[in-house]
Order: sequence, then C-alpha cells, then structure tokens
Amino acid sequence: MAGWHLSRNKMLFFSCALFITLFVGVHLVPYFPSVTSFISSPSGSLPSASFIVNRDSCFTLLHNIAFDLHKLNNSNGSDSKSGWKWAEAENVVNCDFQKLTKNDASVLLNGSWVVVAGDSQARLMVVSLLELLLGENKEIIRGNLFQRHSDYNIFVDEIGMKLDFMWAPYVSNLTDLVLGFKEKMSYPDVFVMGAGLWDMLHVNNASDYGVSLKSLKDSVVLLLPVSSANDDSNVVVPVRLPNLFWLGMPKLISSMLNTDEKKEKMSDVMWQAYNNELYRSKLLQQSGGPLFLLDVHSLSSSCGARCTADGMHYHGAVYEAAVHIMLNGLLIESNQKL
Repeated sequence: MAGWHLSRNKMLFFSCALFITLFVGVHLVPYFPSVTSFISSPSGSLPSASFIVNRDSCFTLLHNIAFDLHKLNNSNGSDSKSGWKWAEAENVVNCDFQKLTKNDASVLLNGSWVVVAGDSQARLMVVSLLELLLGENKEIIRGNLFQRHSDYNIFVDEIGMKLDFMWAPYVSNLTDLVLGFKEKMSYPDVFVMGAGLWDMLHVNNASDYGVSLKSLKDSVVLLLPVSSANDDSNVVVPVRLPNLFWLGMPKLISSMLNTDEKKEKMSDVMWQAYNNELYRSKLLQQSGGPLFLLDVHSLSSSCGARCTADGMHYHGAVYEAAVHIMLNGLLIESNQKL
C-alpha cells in the first residue's frame, strides 16, 4: 500500500507545511482520520488561513488559468511553465495555488501507484507528469511512451512511484479496467481517466456514449472501497479512497483537423452533445458524481488556436497546467479530509 513504507520519523522530517500537507493528504488521511492530531502537532502546521477558509470554493477556481502565447512561442517547448499562470484575481490568489517543483511533486506522489487511462490526450498528460517528476531525465521515456496505441509503465525508483498508462480509447475500455481493479481488490492511489474522441470519430453517437458513461459511473461507485468489520474480531479494517479524475476532451477546431472525416464528425455540435452526456451521466463531482473534472476544454480554449497544430492536440503547457490542477486538487482534498 502506497505510503506505508515511509516511517513516522521520515514524516517528521518534512516540517514545511507544504510537504506535510502533501504527504498526509494522499497517503495517510484516507487510512487514518485521526491523523488530524498529528498535523496539529508542533512538528507540522496547516496551510495559510486564507487557503483553508476558501478551500471549498477553490475547487471551482482551479481552472482560472491564463496563457502567455509570446512566452510559449519563444520557449521551444523547453520551459512551458513560464507561459501559463493562475489568474491574479483576489479570490484565486487567496487559494494559494502553486506550481509544484519536482521535489514537491515527488513528496506528494512518494510511494504512490498512479494510473492514467485513455487516448492520446491521456498520453500527453502522462508526458507532462513525467517531465515534472523526472526533470532532465525525461527523454528516457519518450521512445516507449509514444509507441502507437500501446500501454506504458514506469517505476520511478527515486520516489518509489509506479505509473501505468493504459491505452483505453473507449469508455467501455475504462469500465473493464475499473472492474479489473475491483476483482483484484487492488486500487491505484491516483486514477486519471478519460475517453470520447475515438468514440466521436468512429461511433459518432452521443446517446450510446452516454449509456457507456453511466455504466462506467456505476462501476466506479462499486470500485470505491468502504470500511468493513472483520467477522472474527469485529475490528474495522481501514481502506483507502482512490483520488479520481476525469480528463475532459479538448476544444476541437474543425478547420484544423487533418481529415475530412474528422471535420465532419468532430464538430462543435457533436462535441457539445458528447459533453452534455458526460454531465447527464453524473460521473463528475461537478454533477454529483465521484470524479473531478480536469477541464482540458477550458484550458485549450484559453490557450487558443495558436496552441495547436492539428486542432486536437495542444501545446504541452495545456497538459502541464492540467497536471498542476490535479496536484493542487489533491492539496485541497487533503485539507477537506483534515
């Protein structure tokens, strides 16, 4: 189980409030509700009062991101962090969102099992996450990760993190994956999933897509573990709750899509129909479901047409921003559990 290998003494080493919050939020809070008393001890401190006060509303502000196209165009893909930032509006500033460093992200995901499943958008999400965690060593993953329509896995020895990318372009693939976790009773700590582009192109039926999403939602609800008592000792067995995210579809720019079939089938009207089904399925937290939306459509719209060469896949800064939204979402969630 992720996080158990880290001792209490090692936890005490991280006196910085960010490190304490990161580690406890992902690894210990789901197991030990009483961990609050440890966090309030002299060895650690909570984030700023403004962050705590506004944490409920901060979820809704995570996607308030602006892109600097001048900086992005001049970065040559080497430093996209300088090309985006959270809005400077007061309510957003009070949330204290942070672009996590390699060290911060490593503490957050230390000992974790991360699964990202979906299509090419999910693959680009993995690229950005690994670029953050591996730094200068990121090139070692590109050759294998970009093999066409294939799975990919890596174990980051430095932090004991396992990351699996699952090629799952249809919602039914995601449902099968979820049911597989349930059958094995083995759950990732962080699970990011998303599908829709392939369905839109090859099936092009929003109603059927909605049926598949509802089936996925039902399977995810079954995936969520609950505490249970041991029949012999009546001792409650602690279980953990996976951190679940839905990777939304990007803004599709029909005029830039590279085939006539894509231009015909992947229109704004069809994208909206698919998105409507996503909300009707109640899969998302934003509509009462279990998964938090990483809104790539909002991010890609903010970045604009100059951030894409094919009307579908965007500049790395878009997916990098999605990674940092996810990480900050974990921070907010950890405070809500305290």
